[in-house]
Parts: sequence; structure tokens; C-alpha cells
Amino acid sequence: MRSYYLWHTQVQLQTTKYIDNMKTTPFTAIHKALGAKMHEFAGYDMPIEYSTGIIDEHMTVVKGVGVFDVSHMGEFWVKGPKALQFVQDITSNDAAKLKVGDIQYTCFPNADGGIVDDLLVYHYEEEKYLLVVNAANIDKDWAWCQAHNAVGAELENSSDNVAQLAIQGPLATQVLQRLTSVNLSEIPYYTFKVGEFAGCPDVILSNTGYTGAGGFELYFYPQYGEKIWNAIFEAGKPEGIRPIGLGARDTLRLEMGFCLYGNDITDKTSPLEAGLGWITKFKDDKNFPSKAFLEQQKAEGVTRKLIAFRLKDKGIPRSHYEIADAEGNEIGEVTSGTMSPTLKVGIGMGYVKKEFAALGTPIYIMVRGRGLAAEVVKPPMRSAE
Repeated sequence: MRSYYLWHTQVQLQTTKYIDNMKTTPFTAIHKALGAKMHEFAGYDMPIEYSTGIIDEHMTVVKGVGVFDVSHMGEFWVKGPKALQFVQDITSNDAAKLKVGDIQYTCFPNADGGIVDDLLVYHYEEEKYLLVVNAANIDKDWAWCQAHNAVGAELENSSDNVAQLAIQGPLATQVLQRLTSVNLSEIPYYTFKVGEFAGCPDVILSNTGYTGAGGFELYFYPQYGEKIWNAIFEAGKPEGIRPIGLGARDTLRLEMGFCLYGNDITDKTSPLEAGLGWITKFKDDKNFPSKAFLEQQKAEGVTRKLIAFRLKDKGIPRSHYEIADAEGNEIGEVTSGTMSPTLKVGIGMGYVKKEFAALGTPIYIMVRGRGLAAEVVKPPMRSAE
């Protein structure tokens, strides 16, 4: 079973081609010393799993606390009196609602109604915002931001000057609180504070995550990486804290129904099709590319929708598997799929014709010519246990 999770999670890995001159993070040597299985991801040498395997790492985060190295993510600063207008012009959500200390999930719509990338916007200071983008899209996103900076905001690509760790799980807060005087209980979900952490200054303490298990993401200068890593693992010994690879990160996000760029959302999928209408605002002060197209799509309705599903039959759904109706007619395609470590059943996401998107609708996942019974469900798919 362990080999399945390594080779068939939806993380976009080049498992058959090891690339020379890969980028490293401040923690690469530590991952290797811990015996992690390393593979290229977005040009970085990243840990996929450690010695106990993805299932065990997944459950560590669900029930305890684990640490992800996510230093490969991209970070762009937007500064100056035109900063807010730039963010309004290039992203789908309404950044004008953000107070200093707030975080917002949003996306970059492209000119054709698709998605350049999904990202987080941090209102760091007055006239200063931080955009956190996906690792695989850093160069594309940076070029997009530069090309669409019509208002003359000050842009800075700090992706190589920021390290990031995600400490996730129900025990994460109590571990991290031992290392900072900042009251973490006073940082609501999707907000942040900046303060000293483990004796290191100017650390962003962000109540966000991609696991649905609770916890924080920390942003800091790379030179503090080893000190912060060691402090976290020393503080977390009583809770059995462990390092977690990208394989479990993917199974965790899929159980929550969180989109993965390149799979569930792409430059060919609109945010409305992907169920992201809640981050797509059509205010007068927003002028993002394809605004008119998406307004029309909202008025007319989409023809397909992204759904989450759970298998009733035994099997493992995988990306690009056909989705069919009871008569065997093709109605869509799987975009992400796995065997849920928590539920012990196959789960996934995919696009289907809108008439098959209602909760409880029976669908069939085609595996080698056989239709596996499934039903449309509401995320999160993780059990409450």
C-alpha cells in the first residue's frame, strides 16, 4: 500500500526523471539526513515521504502535529500608493475588504476566463501586500504581474529570500506557543501577526494551511531556517511531532476538497466552474482580465462543475479517469483521486456536466472498462473522528 501513495498521489512529480541542478530549500540537507525520499517538484529537490510512509504521516497531521517544508512557494511584494489598485485589477476577490493582518484566498483570472494561478493575499501594512503563489507557477505568475501592472505599483519578487514551514494538526498551536510571546489564540483563521519566534525577528505567523487540520504557516528569512526547524522539533517532542512530505500534503488537501493547481484548476477552467464563485467579485473598482466573460458566464450558468465524490465500490480513482452516468455515457473526467487514508475508501474530484453535480447524484468512475459506483458528496470528505 505504501508504494501506491508514493507513485499515485496527485502531486505533480517527475518520478522517472531526476533533474540536475535542482533548487534547494534551507531544509534540504535535513530532509536527506532524516532519510526522506526526495524528488523534483517545481524545480526543487523536495521530500515526498519519510521512513514511516505517507499513510502514517497523513494520520500524524490529522491526529497530532507535523511539519511541512513549503519554502518552494513563491512570494511577491506589492508596495506603494497603487498597491491596492494593482491587487484589485489582477485578482478575482475583493482585496479592498482586507484590513492589515487579514489574508484572502483568490486567483489570477486570465484573458480567456481560465485561471493563471490561485494564491493568498496578505495585507501586510498600509500600502503593502504579500502575494503567495504556487511553486510551479512562480515564473509565470511573476511575468503575469509585471505585464498587468498598468497602475505602476512597486513589485518585488522575494521568492528566493523567504523560507516557509507549515506546522499543521490539532496539536500545532500548543507546540508553537512555547516558542513565541505572540498569543496565537488571538490570531483567527485567515489572519496573521508578525513577531519574534524562536528568537528570530520578523516572522509572519499565519493561521492558514492546506490540510484542514488546523495550525500555522511561518514565513521567515532563510538564514533562520535551521534554528527555527530545530526549535520547533525540540518544542514538539512531547506531542510526537514529525516531518511530513508532499505526498501526505496531497492526500490531506484532497480529503478536504481543496483544489490543486494543474489538476482541479488550470488555465482552461474558470473559477465559476471550479466552485470558486465566492472569490470572484464583479465590483466597479475591479478590472481583472476576463471580468466581462465571467460576468456573462455567471448570468448564463456554467455547463460543467467541479464536484467531489466518494467511491461505493472498491477501487482507486486517478486523474484523467472517465466519469460516466448509469448508462455508461461519458459525463466528465477525474482531476484528482486517491485512496483516503482516513476513510479507507477511494475519493476524488472531477468535472461533470452540471446536471450531474447535485449532492447524492450517482456517478461511475471508469477503471479499465468497468464502472465503479460513486456518489457526489460535499467536502470535506474526512471523517470527524
